Amino acid sequence: MKQTEKRKFGWRDKLGYALGDAGNDFTLMLLQSYLLVFYTKVLGVSGAVIGTMFLVTKFVDAFTDTAMGRIIDTHTDKNGDRFRPWIRRMAIPVVLASVLIYNIFIEGWPMWAKIAYVTVVYLIYGSVCYTGINIPYGAMAAVLTSDPKEKTSLSTFRSVGALLAGLLIGMVAPMVVFTKDASGNDVANGPRFLLLSIIFGGIALLCYYLCYHWSVERIHVPNKKVEKGDLWKSVKQVCSDRAIFSIILISICIFAASGVMQTLNQYLFLDYFKDTKMLTMTNLVMMGGMMLVAPFATKISVRFGKKEGSIVSLGIASAAYILLLVIRTTNPIIFMSAMFVAYLGLGFFTMVSWAMISDCIDNYYVEYGERADGTIYAMYSFLKKMAGAVTGSIGAWSLSWIGYDSLATVQTEAVSNAIYTVSVLIPVIFMIGTFLLIAFMYPLTRKKVEENARAMKALEAKENGGNSK
Repeated sequence: MKQTEKRKFGWRDKLGYALGDAGNDFTLMLLQSYLLVFYTKVLGVSGAVIGTMFLVTKFVDAFTDTAMGRIIDTHTDKNGDRFRPWIRRMAIPVVLASVLIYNIFIEGWPMWAKIAYVTVVYLIYGSVCYTGINIPYGAMAAVLTSDPKEKTSLSTFRSVGALLAGLLIGMVAPMVVFTKDASGNDVANGPRFLLLSIIFGGIALLCYYLCYHWSVERIHVPNKKVEKGDLWKSVKQVCSDRAIFSIILISICIFAASGVMQTLNQYLFLDYFKDTKMLTMTNLVMMGGMMLVAPFATKISVRFGKKEGSIVSLGIASAAYILLLVIRTTNPIIFMSAMFVAYLGLGFFTMVSWAMISDCIDNYYVEYGERADGTIYAMYSFLKKMAGAVTGSIGAWSLSWIGYDSLATVQTEAVSNAIYTVSVLIPVIFMIGTFLLIAFMYPLTRKKVEENARAMKALEAKENGGNSK
């Protein structure tokens, strides 16, 4: 491994990296928040079928994610870059696949044909196109800089990019995709889903373009010969690494908690609070809570440590979720206020979580003397996707469990009350799990991260014959 002499790390790198995640999330967050609504309310496919499709298709990612990680670990372009080229190659395919998901022209097809179509297109988007751009993008943070503070800054900017995309989607989407029927009830408008996917897809392309041109890979690892059994050996080593294994479990839990809330919030405000306009305000308040933490995330992590700060922030978030379960409010303002506190707590962990993954990659390098950035991030990405699939499946299945009628404009009172229960109880369980994992399992304290940074400098100096800066 060697650090190449290129322009100094700075604002262009931070903004470019932030825009890369914004590009990802303009398609992914729209999918996570509104795909289930589109499938059930517009296409008329049952929640049980969609939940099963979400789960089964993600097993394909076990192969595509691992393959993508291995490709970027063993291949470079003519300039020695491993990660940036894939952002250029996959930007257009991922946006096109996203638009095809919201194809309203299949609405009149037979049910079996609709299910076949949504399954194939969902696979193309998630298992091929999104994998092809997200894994190189995510792993790229480890080669933009070797400085721990700068990596934390990258993590914060990445989270801010995602939050801005989520904020725009959260504010605009409810006002666009929901319209009133003749009786004054909120209904999902199919053509507007397609229009929104095209608009957000165009914005995503611009974000990818700027990410590609503003990012610089400063750390280059020479291509290594791939021998039989190398992949399985790397996978076993990664799985046995406590830091990597724990951050994967933590990410799964936090993703499940927020994912279920994201998926079911649409139904919560549509059928329980019966006010989709408040959904826009709630999304704004939630994202605002996270944004308030952004200016302080790097300073807090430098002074106290990423693990140490996350323990406190996740404790606050868990308490807010538990409060919502206990009080069982029918007032959307109270619900919104509690979610503001929850996302204020989630904010710090979200801002530093990507830096924690980079810390785990560095820790692996120190322990094994091997850079396996792509393989590690691929495994992380796959397991996180599985969590997302399970989360989406739980959300979709829960609608069937409680007797939700996707063709009915108005749900029964029992079903509406059950929507609140599953929307809050499931996140509570996962939030408590996240808090316990970060407090008692994750090993990379501030002291350990600083030790690894010094060890990496020594390893780089040794590999470069004592000439590393």
